[in-house]
Amino acid sequence: MEDLLDNYIRFLATLTPAYFVELFWFYFVFEFIRYFLLEFIVLNLAKIKSWGDRPKRADARRRLFMENPLVSILIPGKNEGKHLYKLVTSLGEQTYKNIEIIVVDDGSDDDTPIIGRSLERAGLIHLFLRNEVRGGKASAANLALRFAKGKYIIHLDADCSYDNDAMEKILIPFFMDESVGGVGGNVSVRNYNESLVTTLQGIEYFNTITTGRVVTSYLGIYRIISGAFGAFRADVINEIKGWDIGPGLDGDITVKIRKKGYKVRFAQDANCLTSVPNTFKKLIKQRLRWDKSLVRFRIRKHKDVLFPTQSFRLLDFIAAFENILYNVILNFKWYVYLGIMLTFYRPLFLNIFITNILLYTSTNFVKYIVYSLYREKAHVSMSYFLPYIPCMVLYFGMYLRIVRTIAYMQEIFFKKSYSDPWNPSKTSIHAKHLGL
Repeated sequence: MEDLLDNYIRFLATLTPAYFVELFWFYFVFEFIRYFLLEFIVLNLAKIKSWGDRPKRADARRRLFMENPLVSILIPGKNEGKHLYKLVTSLGEQTYKNIEIIVVDDGSDDDTPIIGRSLERAGLIHLFLRNEVRGGKASAANLALRFAKGKYIIHLDADCSYDNDAMEKILIPFFMDESVGGVGGNVSVRNYNESLVTTLQGIEYFNTITTGRVVTSYLGIYRIISGAFGAFRADVINEIKGWDIGPGLDGDITVKIRKKGYKVRFAQDANCLTSVPNTFKKLIKQRLRWDKSLVRFRIRKHKDVLFPTQSFRLLDFIAAFENILYNVILNFKWYVYLGIMLTFYRPLFLNIFITNILLYTSTNFVKYIVYSLYREKAHVSMSYFLPYIPCMVLYFGMYLRIVRTIAYMQEIFFKKSYSDPWNPSKTSIHAKHLGL
């Protein structure tokens, strides 16, 4: 151990700036600049803009309550009966009151039909609908959309919980800019203390997902309105004919809205809590589905945004290109970097590996502490996550990278998303036939 430490200290002594870049170019060029330096700059700009927009936000809120438009809340799902009463009760406590609640049971085999109909009879929801044969989440959401009467549509997941001002705050961006077609809510992890994997996801949602959405929203390239909490103008969502068959339907509908020329925004202060997979096995299943959808929709279905067609828009191109570059291309580029280190720097590989671990871990610590200053609201003590930060290198940099790679290969070569049990096979076959 002492020899290893002495060897590592001697290695550090050889690291001139030029040699550092030679050995750690992947971290410095692709990770540090994009995921720390650029994000930090944009977060500050976004914060300054939010301060400057306070009068505009206050006026937008005033106009929202003066107009008091009907808002249709759609809750599609299968076997969600156990969550419905709690969700509906919390929606009754929202600061924004002019809502209609439409629940769609997508072929459940639990007590959802009994619970849903009792809620409808009690007047706690406005409409309960049921697909006797499961059609998938998109089918259920589109069924609810057919009956929705609101000027705005809010799509929720039944197993989530929401701040009592969340519906109000997700609607305000529509009144700040009439060209906004969709708004995403801020989703955090509710069961962060259930297991190691939920804790790591809690850090990921805050350090990566929420921060990334603040940054991309400010830059005008925000690319995914979460299916757990998203709001839409009814005329816009009807213009794009609702949701297409998933998985990945939340990212897909966001692109469809952007392609029609509407803006999408992220409402950081519209807070939602969700329960994430509590085992690594369940997480793999979820992330394989998410990552396959990136290839299916970004690279295949919506590839037209990357080419100078008649409807070409620069921000749509940047949003798609940045997503594909950093999530797909650089994911494979990391293996190239690993191969170079193993081939040309084999005697130094252990020292290079240790240094990479230290670089990423120190960056994660700094990001977590600094970004906490930009957090609008915390549902968990900042100190809770700190001991787990060192695990993020293995979790995000290696574990999830391997899962992403498997998903990309499965989808690129075998189109495995069409056989994912998340959707009924009949709808996936239909989607594949239509090229969706």
